[in-house]
Amino acid sequence: MVAPRSLSLLFLRLSLALLMLVWGADKFANPDHGVVVANTFYHGLMGTPGMMPVLGALQLALGLLVALGAARRFTYYALAVVTGFTLLGVWRSVVDPWGWYFDGTNALFFPSLIIFAAVLVLVAFRGEDTLSLDARVRSRRRDVRATA
Repeated sequence: MVAPRSLSLLFLRLSLALLMLVWGADKFANPDHGVVVANTFYHGLMGTPGMMPVLGALQLALGLLVALGAARRFTYYALAVVTGFTLLGVWRSVVDPWGWYFDGTNALFFPSLIIFAAVLVLVAFRGEDTLSLDARVRSRRRDVRATA
């Protein structure tokens, strides 16, 4: 039987991977949107139409690796950097979601804090994420060594 914690981590991992896949696909489907986001929230950093396919491809690759649970030692930290960067870009909306003190905030960006916290949970419980590709490979190696 699969432990509830493993299933929970799988669901968390897949939902965060899906977010990366959606963000990456958006940069291909609507590069102008990516440019507007970069200019609005990240001071134009990498906010050119030519960068959108590059960033999109990187996010798609990261999303796929996270979904599989592959190279978690690196991909979870990369995911933390991406979602942390996003959180920094919308920090005003996290601190003041209703715009009482800062202009231009939006309560719809508040979940960026929750997304970042979810990634930290994946990092913290990486060893218990037994339904990942990494865990399966490690388990098979252990079995091969035990029978040798």
